[in-house]
Amino acid sequence: MKIEQAQFVSSSTRVTQKPSRRLPEFAFIGRSNVGKSSLINMLTGNGKLAKTSQTPGKTKLVNHFLINDSWYLVDLPGYGYAKLPPREREELRRVIQDYIFGSEDLVLLFVLLDSRHDMQRIDLEFIADLGENVIPFALIFTKGDKQGTNVLAAQVEKNRARLLEDWEELPPVFVSSAVKGTGKEEILDYIGQVLESL
Repeated sequence: MKIEQAQFVSSSTRVTQKPSRRLPEFAFIGRSNVGKSSLINMLTGNGKLAKTSQTPGKTKLVNHFLINDSWYLVDLPGYGYAKLPPREREELRRVIQDYIFGSEDLVLLFVLLDSRHDMQRIDLEFIADLGENVIPFALIFTKGDKQGTNVLAAQVEKNRARLLEDWEELPPVFVSSAVKGTGKEEILDYIGQVLESL
């Protein structure tokens, strides 16, 4: 699948404020600074669509982008940003949960993980929560250009093995690099397959 058209539609903090036009939604989430905005810009071929920042925790709203006039790409706030004041952290958690567990149009949630590191407890807990609530998801290991091929493969395999301690089988797993464009075709083709199956 190719993205021919991508446009910002709206921002919200509650699922009741979503765009009134109902279309399938593919949402993206990860810990702060995982490279989510860069990945979204790479997938859409628009370097300015999602605002990238050196400051983690920049996205605080649920942002809907209309893709090819047929589905929404949804940019969610990052989870687990410890430097926010407790009240703001709790509000962000509410915004995220309200959307993930409340949007009837959410078809798939892409969970982004930094390919350079072991998964943290907060990642494992977040993914376990998705499983308990039967939210369909896939995993994307970002920043795949930051290490050599063998080191990258070993780290991804280590994280897969850790997940298999808790899961009988894994959802689809992708490796991406916003710098090199790695994973773009695979991720978009998968979205295309899911759309065809609806």
